[in-house]
Amino acid sequence: MILSREIEWAFGFEVYPFQVAWCNELLPPAFHLPLPGPTLAFLVLSTPAMFDQALKPFLQSHHLQPLTDPVNQCVAYHLRRVRQSLPELQMEVIADYEVYPNWCPKILAQAAAHVSGAAYYYQCQDVEADPWGTQHIAGVCIHPRFGGLFAIRGVVKPPDSGPSRAARITLLEGFNFHWHDWTNRDAVTPQERYSEEQKTYFSTPPAQRLALLGLAQTKEEPSTIFPEFPFTTFTKKPQIPNSARSWLSPSVSPPISPGP
Repeated sequence: MILSREIEWAFGFEVYPFQVAWCNELLPPAFHLPLPGPTLAFLVLSTPAMFDQALKPFLQSHHLQPLTDPVNQCVAYHLRRVRQSLPELQMEVIADYEVYPNWCPKILAQAAAHVSGAAYYYQCQDVEADPWGTQHIAGVCIHPRFGGLFAIRGVVKPPDSGPSRAARITLLEGFNFHWHDWTNRDAVTPQERYSEEQKTYFSTPPAQRLALLGLAQTKEEPSTIFPEFPFTTFTKKPQIPNSARSWLSPSVSPPISPGP
């Protein structure tokens, strides 16, 4: 995972992916992350190593700059560096301490830690016949390797880069009703496309693909050892047709197939 590699190594952080829907399902609507359910987000936490590997070097290199909250500024510095090193992802960061104007937290970090698998969120309902009655008991996260010696620092999320609602309808209808024209494959601009050769091959019905390649399909007699499993072998024709031979040549492209 690129994000993990950028922030974890040598700085004492850990990164855990989770789906926004997993977190929202555990929370009242007031605390939902305002993102589509399928959105992939990443929980960032600091381990005991962060103090020596990230905070101390940060203080030494920023001693001439005003520091009001060194730990939060250090975490923000490293997350900002990650964003700058991966500009194509257009990531957004929600710090664990961020709140809305009504002082409602933007994320319930412990719930995110639980659903991501980073830590287990113990609550009073995890205690059979709990002894607290109506007393409010706050939950606590425990890390499988660090116990309580860690801190949740925030959530990193990429923007929803998928198509709009109307485009999604077009995408689904194109896939179901017009799949043969290839247009549904361009719902998001691809970084790499099929070559015309690939499109010709995959547009050809499976039963005709061997002929397209200049190969013959011959059925052998059923195996005498396992008669219930007849097998098929593929052999080259004695003479490959000129059309297939030229199609297989790397210097010659096949006829343009339907679609973009």
